[in-house]
Amino acid sequence: MSASTDPTQESRLSLIESIKLLKDIRLWRILVLGFASGYPWIIIGGSTLSIWLREEGFSRTNIGLLGIVFTAYTINFLWAPMLDAVKFKWLSGIGQRRSWILVCQIALVLLTLSMAVCGPSLNIIAFALMAVGVGFFSATQDLAIDAYRITIIRPDEKELIPFGAAMATSGWWLGFGIPAAFLLYLSDMMAWNYVYGVAALMIVPVAILVLYWFEEPDVPPGSVSREWYTTVVVEYVETIKDFFGRHGALIALSLLLFIFLFKIGEAFLGRMVGVFYTEVGYTKTEIATFSKLISTTITIVFAFCAGALMPRLGVFKMLFIAGIAMAITNLMFAWIAMTGPDLTLFLAAVVTDGITSSVSTVAFVAFITYYVSHLHAAGQYGALASLGNAGRTLLAGFSGLLVDQLGGDWALFFVLTSVAVAPALIVLLLIAVSMR
Repeated sequence: MSASTDPTQESRLSLIESIKLLKDIRLWRILVLGFASGYPWIIIGGSTLSIWLREEGFSRTNIGLLGIVFTAYTINFLWAPMLDAVKFKWLSGIGQRRSWILVCQIALVLLTLSMAVCGPSLNIIAFALMAVGVGFFSATQDLAIDAYRITIIRPDEKELIPFGAAMATSGWWLGFGIPAAFLLYLSDMMAWNYVYGVAALMIVPVAILVLYWFEEPDVPPGSVSREWYTTVVVEYVETIKDFFGRHGALIALSLLLFIFLFKIGEAFLGRMVGVFYTEVGYTKTEIATFSKLISTTITIVFAFCAGALMPRLGVFKMLFIAGIAMAITNLMFAWIAMTGPDLTLFLAAVVTDGITSSVSTVAFVAFITYYVSHLHAAGQYGALASLGNAGRTLLAGFSGLLVDQLGGDWALFFVLTSVAVAPALIVLLLIAVSMR
């Protein structure tokens, strides 16, 4: 590994110098793209869909199993190299990265409107297929967004990577948290079908910004023009060869194992948290205010703090601290399960969860970014992010089944999710030691 991409090397920028980096307009474009990345999770995940399904009479097991719609986030590495290779000729004027983003956003608008028209009670199979489509285009959009974020920052601008990760994280939570709270408020005033119609239209302003305000990143050195079908085949091979060649087999395999394990405990929490809140006794208004507005605000603030502090602490220390914090946060939810709907405890839990989510995500995104080549940005980041999402989607899809098997014992469920963090931290320590 070259020194310039070693995440254990700490920057010597002062805190003030780090904050001054925020003047770079590219970081604010990354913020908007983070919003676009987080927003589809409202449509097929989080509290909105789970509460809608619960109100329609679906069981916790069925709600948890509907997490299969997130499978695309786990397997999008299969088509990730195509985003580095394939160009839309009819959108060539806006560039490769932006054209992929725009196509995905158009598809998301149409599919969300279709979900609004259909609804789960009318035809659950058709509804689920539309949700799968949202997951597919959202996962593909993420590939294009991550490739844009990575390539818009030059390899010699290492100091911008933590803030790029912070902006991506803040934007994601802006897209996931604030609109989710708004839609939950709306659900108290209108049917969920109309709420999802509003949700579809909220994607349009972001697409307009991508079309008219964004600039296309420079083409990375080493890019070769070929026929698209030849390029795709070569891209698959070169993406893997480059990653293992630059890092070595042992470090590369250790990185893959850590990335798979790190977010599993948090994913089990996230899949069922909306159901948990309602079953404990919180109202939808309280859920919107505490778990969306307050938690999102905390997450955004501390994402910037994490971006500013990471160059001083180093990414390994940040990841280890975040892992410990994730375990503690899940134990706080176990406390709520034992005591009931106490608003003070709810506030403490969502504040802690917001801090933990921001620090862990910023560190995790920066960690992966450090190991990705600009030339194969979509393919390599897509593969690593897919691996990280594997635990969050495939395993966490059984979270509802686990709660049912535990007899609805939410406290024990959250204790188990806390313990799930430990294997990832052990692997992280081994990676840190091997890189000394």
